[in-house]
Amino acid sequence: MLHGLERASVGVLVAAAVFQLVTGIANSAQWYPRAFSFRATHYAIGWVAIGALVIHVAVKLTPIRAALGSDIDDEMLDRPTMSGSSGLSRRGLVRSAPVAAGLVVVATAGSTVPALRRVSVLGVRSGEGPQGVPVNKSARAAGVLESAVSPGFRLVLAHGGTTVSLTRSDLEAMPQTTADLPIACVEGWSASATWTGIRVRALLDPVGAPVGVPVQVTSLQEHGPFKATILPGNFAADDLTLLALRLNGEPLDIDHGYPCRLIAPNRPGVLQTKWVTRLEVSA
Repeated sequence: MLHGLERASVGVLVAAAVFQLVTGIANSAQWYPRAFSFRATHYAIGWVAIGALVIHVAVKLTPIRAALGSDIDDEMLDRPTMSGSSGLSRRGLVRSAPVAAGLVVVATAGSTVPALRRVSVLGVRSGEGPQGVPVNKSARAAGVLESAVSPGFRLVLAHGGTTVSLTRSDLEAMPQTTADLPIACVEGWSASATWTGIRVRALLDPVGAPVGVPVQVTSLQEHGPFKATILPGNFAADDLTLLALRLNGEPLDIDHGYPCRLIAPNRPGVLQTKWVTRLEVSA
């Protein structure tokens, strides 16, 4: 039974790792041939992998403890089938793993660490982009090239039967807050920037929205799973959660969400909605 459980745990662990790798690469390349949510599914399969690893360690705990207490070159714990084997041995794998892990870090970390960008050949983002911040979805891809710069643009604030409509000029005339916050993408890259805009909490006061309630944030983009997102109440009440109008001292580039975008601390980049046109509280 234990042998079968060991084999099953290894099978599940390998399958989960392959799934995470393949879908992660596809997501980084912005290729979405799937119907499921990448974030939710990746998170769930991550727990499956952890569970499989825990089961495998539990089943093999006795030989693991014995191996950790002996010399790595001791062959006493080897299976009979290991004698005379060719290719990479388990000891060779253990010794090469730190080197391989280091190479992977160097090859990918340039998405976040500028000093490594020249050698990070597998980095999904070069760090380049309008106003010094990378872009995942452009205004063209979102279908907002015209609507985002239209003189008829309005930001609608809604709660119950109360609505307020604001132009970009109205937003610029409101008290502004500046904060240094990162865009942290689920693809594994991040970039810090200086954002200036209006606190979301201040925008909800004119429609009488209570403090600490969720807010639905709607984008001008025409389609996609993140056309509308939910901003939890604790984020909406945070003084650093802004409806940003400026990035690094300049008006937002259209690819960064002009005329206004959401930026909140400790929130995945995919949920930092761009081209915001409506904030609605239903509670």
